[in-house]
Amino acid sequence: MKRLLKSEIVTIGLAIFSMLFGAGNLMFPIGVGIASGKYTIFGIAGLLISAVILPLIGLVGMILFDGDYRKFFGRIGRIPGFLLLFASIIVVGPGLAIPRIVTLSYEMMSPFLPAMPIYIFTFFFLGITFLLTFRESKIVDVLGNYISPILLISLIIIIIKGLWLAETAVPATATPLALFIGSFREGFGTLDLLGAIFFCSIILLILRQNLGQKVTKADQKQLAFVGFKAGVLGISLLGLVYIGMALLGTFHGHGLNGNLGQLFSLVSFRVLGSYGALIIGLAVLMACLSTSIALSAVVAEYVECDIFKKKIKFIPSLVIVTLLSVPLSIYGLGAVLQLTAGPIVDIGYPIIIVLTFCNIAYKLFNFKPVKTPVALVGLLAIVYYNWSSISTFF
Repeated sequence: MKRLLKSEIVTIGLAIFSMLFGAGNLMFPIGVGIASGKYTIFGIAGLLISAVILPLIGLVGMILFDGDYRKFFGRIGRIPGFLLLFASIIVVGPGLAIPRIVTLSYEMMSPFLPAMPIYIFTFFFLGITFLLTFRESKIVDVLGNYISPILLISLIIIIIKGLWLAETAVPATATPLALFIGSFREGFGTLDLLGAIFFCSIILLILRQNLGQKVTKADQKQLAFVGFKAGVLGISLLGLVYIGMALLGTFHGHGLNGNLGQLFSLVSFRVLGSYGALIIGLAVLMACLSTSIALSAVVAEYVECDIFKKKIKFIPSLVIVTLLSVPLSIYGLGAVLQLTAGPIVDIGYPIIIVLTFCNIAYKLFNFKPVKTPVALVGLLAIVYYNWSSISTFF
């Protein structure tokens, strides 16, 4: 088993990278680069902390819980844990993340498909997602062996050529400290911490299924170690891509603002020309598709096991998730991004962060308090989010 697992580390790491590299991973780094200008290092630093280091910490937390996100969320109590888990599933599923992937993909490809309405693209995109998620056990192989290598090669091409043809940096829009803080918060919008938590569970589940034998305690430790090494590989690749994307925004983002969904396409046109941009766009479309596949699998498994208590199978659950993702996807990227910028990020994300740290401290140091820290941070986050209204009232 040891040899088998070693041979799969790279494939799993690439699959994790492909799962996490979705809609927000294109929009936010380029936007950070455009906003930061000559202070790009400060913008990148803030983004890497919230969109790379925090997901890695979340991955560690889930590994310590053997990939069982139900136990992970359940430490705050049965009902609060269920509600927070349910809300998180909605966010990474049909309530935000999947529609955001669909709408970003549409915005990115719209220069090449000017006559295609968004509803046709939505049905096409989600239909492919359904077909590729159909065989849950093959997800890692498809993502790690096929989609990720194509995506990485494409991104390396555009980043290297973009840096080779670098122009002067765009003007900075704020002070270094303000850019660091703003980019740190922008990283929340990638939702990569939630992605790492849920993707870790499906990676470990598929690894156990692929063993084809009863998993012993020694095997469990080995699986955790393999999952950690693969996670470090995948998330490190994600960090390098973030740096490259931010630098592209810094050196090729002159005059670009407005629609976040089209930033990558516009930068690609400037660096590679129309044909090159089309090729890169197709590769990144595959990346968005891979994240949609992974998220659909996670949410469908939750629907099957937690909502319907295994009274229906995985495929009918997947049908439900796919259909629920349609309405919000058709509304367009602007409507979806308004959800990202609201209480989901400002209130929900700090709660998940504190829960993650408390759970890691519990496993490593037997630190038992969790309800009070989570409740306190949740209260502070609510006050912060509504501070303008509160200060006006008083």
